[in-house]
Amino acid sequence: MKPGRLTGHIDTFAADNLPPLAEWPELIGVDSFGYPERLNASVELLESTIARHGALRPAIAGAGTSWTYGEVLDLVSRAANVLVDSGVQPGNRVLLRGPNNPWLAISWLAVLRVGGVVVTTMPMLRAGELEKVVDIAKVQFAIVDHRYLEEWEAVTGFHGVTIAYGGDSAADLIARCEAASPINVACDTHAEDVALLAFTSGTTGGPKSTMHFHRDILLIADTYSANVLAPTADDVFAGSPPIAFTFGLGGLVIFPLRAGASTVLLESASPPVLLEEIPRHGITCLFTAPTAYRAMLANLSEGGLPSLRRCISAGEHLPQATWQAWRDATGLELIDGIGATEMLHIFISARVDDMVPGATGKPVPGFIAQVVDENLEPVPVGTPGRLAVKGPLGCRYLADTRQGVYVRGGWNITGDIFVIDETGHFHYVSRSDDMIVSSGYNIAAPEVENALMLHAAVAETAVIGAPDEDRGLIVKAFVVPAAGYEPGQALAKELQDHVKATIAPYKYPRAIEFVTELPRTATGKLQRFRLK
Repeated sequence: MKPGRLTGHIDTFAADNLPPLAEWPELIGVDSFGYPERLNASVELLESTIARHGALRPAIAGAGTSWTYGEVLDLVSRAANVLVDSGVQPGNRVLLRGPNNPWLAISWLAVLRVGGVVVTTMPMLRAGELEKVVDIAKVQFAIVDHRYLEEWEAVTGFHGVTIAYGGDSAADLIARCEAASPINVACDTHAEDVALLAFTSGTTGGPKSTMHFHRDILLIADTYSANVLAPTADDVFAGSPPIAFTFGLGGLVIFPLRAGASTVLLESASPPVLLEEIPRHGITCLFTAPTAYRAMLANLSEGGLPSLRRCISAGEHLPQATWQAWRDATGLELIDGIGATEMLHIFISARVDDMVPGATGKPVPGFIAQVVDENLEPVPVGTPGRLAVKGPLGCRYLADTRQGVYVRGGWNITGDIFVIDETGHFHYVSRSDDMIVSSGYNIAAPEVENALMLHAAVAETAVIGAPDEDRGLIVKAFVVPAAGYEPGQALAKELQDHVKATIAPYKYPRAIEFVTELPRTATGKLQRFRLK
């Protein structure tokens, strides 16, 4: 928070750990949105939306339930009172753990309402990964789906209060909400109070926590969603990305609630499930990765998916062949886009009225972007370079020296290589770091390498992203076996199972190649490019 601002937080940990103002990216156009100085994002997404569209419109469905905006506000107010009774104070960090479902959304909104800082985590994370999140964010409270308690209770570094939900205990959040008062006065937060700590994989040095304000939550809806998706109150949103991913948080919670629309939160959103749920709920706005769109094509019925009007693709490169095949089958053009956890959501996107197959698109209104060299000088048209972005929000890492790597000269340097064509459209080329984007998941190669090295059979290893027709890239590991271990399918399976048990299962190497040595320079530095 900038000096002189009156925070609504009692616990000032988040503000105290923002990077120095001199290390922030340049923020442009913030004043043009006219947000008030005092702003609580939960209130804006509920009370303000109800004032515009009414309390009786459908809001959130899933897991066998369906609630109107009035019912959601009632539940969020009750949950907020439970949190206060549990000791949550404004500025406290509250971790959320569970799959996409209505009660996860209620919990997220309730934490914001009481002025807490939400730390939403992937339900697949293992205890060791959660330990890092707890340590970095100094988490004090946790709201956990009762089915995901076992791994959470194995986190030795957490010494706070855990509130379970969805079970049959009298201490369960849902049971406590039934007895709680529906009257709650939201915390008087400042627009620049930190509302969200979103974690992103680091290619070096472990995960990083990105910090986002209450104002930022509205900004992504009032820039990308308003200008690209143009949702109405009659739209129904759904998709596959977890709410713990900011792509999913925006698309499945923030955007629909900001527009007075409804959202269907699916605990399982595999391609076969999506094909069933889209017609069942009349889904109009779908968020998923290119991998899922390709998979759905194989089982698409002859009538297509007539309810859909917006199909949003992000999380990995969208091949032109997938774009063309989806349009041929459905008549709909996939809306490609690129975003970053550091920027909270999508900042370059295709537009319905400006669609160039194979191109990611142009900057979302409110953002500017350019392709630059190592000195931040723009490169000529058609020349690959680093993507640099500015907008009304940008990267702020929590107490992390890598702030100076991502933010340079006021620009957010995303780690992506792009080309700009003669018409100003941006075309994705590759990542510039060791991040593997597989089926929409960001997987840091060094993290997988570290997991493999914990197994006694691994003497050395190097991990890369290998091209794959279905997933874009898969994680591939080159392994030098330790003495006494026989390379082969049995050992490969053992190593894969080991990685699944050590870190989130989706990060495991789908391909393992045993080698006698890894390519290195004369000074011993790994030459990962030779493996690629």
